[in-house]
Amino acid sequence: GDVLDDYLRTDSVWLLTRNKQFYKTNNEKECAEKCEAERNFTCRAFLFTRKKLECLTLAENAKMTVMFTSTDAVLYEKRIYLMQCKRGIGTDYRGTEAKTRRGVPCQKWAEKIPHNPNYTPEKYPNAGLEENYCRNPDEDESGPWCYTTDPAVRFDYCAIPECEDQCMQCNGEDYHGEVSRTESGLECQRWDAQEPHIHGFTQKHYPEKDLKFNYCRNPDGELRPWCFTTSPNKRWEYCDIPRCSTRPPVSGLDSQCLSGKGEDYRGRIAMTGSGNACQHWNTQFPHKHGWIPDRYPCKGLEENYCRNPDGEKKPWCYTTNSSVRWEYCTIPPCDRTEQGIADVPVQAPLTEECYRGKGQSYRGTTSVTASGKKCQAWNSMIPHRHIKTPDRFPDADLRDNYCRNPDGDSSPWCFTTDPNTIWEYCNLKRCDDHTQE
Repeated sequence: GDVLDDYLRTDSVWLLTRNKQFYKTNNEKECAEKCEAERNFTCRAFLFTRKKLECLTLAENAKMTVMFTSTDAVLYEKRIYLMQCKRGIGTDYRGTEAKTRRGVPCQKWAEKIPHNPNYTPEKYPNAGLEENYCRNPDEDESGPWCYTTDPAVRFDYCAIPECEDQCMQCNGEDYHGEVSRTESGLECQRWDAQEPHIHGFTQKHYPEKDLKFNYCRNPDGELRPWCFTTSPNKRWEYCDIPRCSTRPPVSGLDSQCLSGKGEDYRGRIAMTGSGNACQHWNTQFPHKHGWIPDRYPCKGLEENYCRNPDGEKKPWCYTTNSSVRWEYCTIPPCDRTEQGIADVPVQAPLTEECYRGKGQSYRGTTSVTASGKKCQAWNSMIPHRHIKTPDRFPDADLRDNYCRNPDGDSSPWCFTTDPNTIWEYCNLKRCDDHTQE
């Protein structure tokens, strides 16, 4: 990749630093090359000024010194010196941990007291042996270490956490690693490319999803990170990302009341608004479904409690009534002044709901198909992946999971939440032109 890919960019800032070198360059890339070739000190960052075309290579980064505003400057910091975690055995760890796992301060690599070191900055100039920071110059399988300041203990290992970009928590929604092959070995297609597969997952449409290069990501709540492939015969495939050995983080306060859409609700209400008892998430009777607790370890799918794993309007559950697949639950709001979402039964749309012509102007709130199936949200890719997204059809009012007609079909329709039925027309009548204004 580009040399600038190894740097974190911050616009309009300046670093107060003593140890620096000035160069005249034409662009940021040339400045990065000066930083890579710097021999006066370890170059951790560089500043580039657009008007003067000046390049300053720096020994410090924003973690080590003061930063202030400067409209014309761009700061580029080497990512490797910002990492406080290790990848693999940590031979490239360049963080600032300087004590052993038992809390003993490290001896400086350039000093000979209390221990005469075998590994010194002179002997190993590329191993990052600065100050008394933990390092792994000898590729020790147990990870970064240092000589200690305790005369009785020559060296010890350091407690450096694993970088989570090498593994995934939950379903990998926050995975930011650099795996770029699928589980079968196919190379991933770049997210900013539309060949061989046309798609809507672009940095512009999903700016917060880190859709960089061709790295595996999970922008749509799938089971785990995936990518489009460079094979014309295989549109997309999951990637083989290992789960982190540490436990998934506990979400927020595990709210016992309704805040926002209730995605962090972890209370024990297990009955729908109409009084139906909830079906247990780990059972498939009376309703088959894909929200299996083992597949979604961070969604709180315990017992038969109401939850909101898919970004619905509010918590819901499958019901034990075989004729009612699912319903919303009535959860008390955290803020009593907060207006809860009106609990209009989804399966009983208002009688005046109808559409004209082909229904392309229909803006009602019906979200059930003609056969009674619940509609899939337009911005969701579960259970069906599609390109009829709000970003691609901005004038079609593709809100929530309401029935719409974005593509000029014969009447309003939606994708369904039934994995076996991709889409259906909706349970709507055509308006009678004689009785409607």
